[in-house]
Amino acid sequence: MLFPQYRKYKNNMSYFKIDSNEVFTEWKKMTNIWEKLDFQAKILPDRNYIQDMLSDFELYWDKISETDYNSFLASIKD
Repeated sequence: MLFPQYRKYKNNMSYFKIDSNEVFTEWKKMTNIWEKLDFQAKILPDRNYIQDMLSDFELYWDKISETDYNSFLASIKD
């Protein structure tokens, strides 16, 4: 699989940039602000979470393009 990969929750409350099988960044809507969370998987459940985002994402996440992700970032920084 080529990285980075991009996902978002179906409710548009979180956007993800997945850099590897162990590292991702999440932008999460908290009330009226977006919070950036950098994540490094260190235990198996965390690695499983990332694998779910990558391979079994249809139930919770939408696959988005890098362009979509960058447009999202631009919209929250304005």
